[in-house]
Amino acid sequence: MLALLTVVTLAVVTLVVLVLVGYLVATIVHLRRADRNLAQLAGGLRAVQGHVKPLPAHLTTINGALAALRDSLAGTDRHLATVRSVLRR
Repeated sequence: MLALLTVVTLAVVTLVVLVLVGYLVATIVHLRRADRNLAQLAGGLRAVQGHVKPLPAHLTTINGALAALRDSLAGTDRHLATVRSVLRR
């Protein structure tokens, strides 16, 4: 009876160890895939960073042009308000 219990215990322990090994191997595989994907993501982010470096200078230029356009349109708005008031009389 003791021999049977020993064999069953060893079989259960072996099964538990094999299941744990399977989970650990699967974890290693997924972590390696994640590492590869993160390396690709980091490369992409570096490329994006290089592309957006000149944006502040361009946005300053665009912002200045839009401010001038806004001022011009404000003047046009005042003129149109005057025309509207004259036409209402």
